[in-house]
Parts: sequence; C-alpha cells; structure tokens
Amino acid sequence: MSKSHTKPDTAANSGANQAAGNKGHTLLPIARASISTALGRPLQAQEHEPWLQASGACFVTLTQRGQLRGCIGTLEARRSLLADVKANALAAAFADPRFSPLTAFELAQTEIEVSLLSAMHAMEFDSEAHALAQLQPGMDGVVFEYAHYRSTFLPQVWEQLPNAAEFMAHLKHKAGLPSDFWATGVRLQRYSVSKFKESELEPASAHGPAKEKP
Repeated sequence: MSKSHTKPDTAANSGANQAAGNKGHTLLPIARASISTALGRPLQAQEHEPWLQASGACFVTLTQRGQLRGCIGTLEARRSLLADVKANALAAAFADPRFSPLTAFELAQTEIEVSLLSAMHAMEFDSEAHALAQLQPGMDGVVFEYAHYRSTFLPQVWEQLPNAAEFMAHLKHKAGLPSDFWATGVRLQRYSVSKFKESELEPASAHGPAKEKP
C-alpha cells in the first residue's frame, strides 16, 4: 500500500523559534536555580512569564567540558512548562541512572541546556529504507517504538551520528534491541526542538537572572 510522507511543518517551526525570542534567558536560570537549591545553595529565578504556565514538554541536558553528565526529559506536554523544566532539571542532575547524582562542587563546572519539544508527528513508511529516506539530519528528533521497547534521540544527536542509518541503529540499541532489528510493528515519530544553551547566551545572562536567596 502506498503511504504518504509526513513531515513537520518547518515553516511553522521556524516561526515558533523566532517567537520563542529570549526564552532561554528565563528557562536556563530556572533550571540552574532548581538544581542549586536542591544542593543546599538556594537560588531564585524569575518565574512570572505567562507562557511558563502553558503546557509544555522539554529535555534538560547537563554537560561538563562537552561530555554528557545527565539528560532527562518529557516527550509529551502533560504539565506546565515551568513544572516540566524544574522536574527535568532535578531528574537530569540526580536521577539519570547512567550517572551518579550531581554534587554541589560539580555544579559550577556544569553547563545546562534546555530543549523545548514541538508536537509529535507520526511517520508513515513501508520499510526501514523508506523511513530513513524521510529523516532530516540535524533537524529531526526521533522516537522509536516497538512493543514495549521505546527510545528517543534529540536532534542534537545528529552531531555525533550524522548518518541516518547509523542514527537509527543507535536508536534501536538504546531501546534495547539489536542495531539491525526491524519489524512491521515498528512505529516512528519525529519532532523538532527549540534549543537554549548557557554558553550560547550573552555572557552577562549565561547563568542569570538566577540570584541567591536572602
């Protein structure tokens, strides 16, 4: 049966990214303040922006000298963006099973990145080759599902895995399946992100406006 290609609305995503404006200057301090406060070093960040109360889904990624130190996120918007950023920041710092909990000493050496996810777009395909041909390297985040197996890669992963076949092989391995696995029950969804990283903000705002609580 012939199946049509389903692609994210890149024009709409571009407009959404532009409309995001300086959201990173709000989201990154909230994430850092949440982690710092949990480590006994209270910080406060501005949380008054109305858009923080809208439903949202995000991933929070922690790195140290370019190496991953934690990454936890939400694929579907089920709570306010404010609550999602706080919860995922804490989970990335203290509950990523791949790493030991972050320490207060490490926090100053840790860079924070927040990725806001678009809505999911189900892909339609009749073979793995057909699916791979539809992927947009550098743009698509991908969710892989088969039975109870599930995994996802953010679009940033294309930086390490620029080849679509290699990207998919690692995605299947992450889900707990052989890298050459394929079956008719495989489901794929893709999404885009608006990414905000502390090192990419203006220096004066990299860790602000989070401030120590009196």
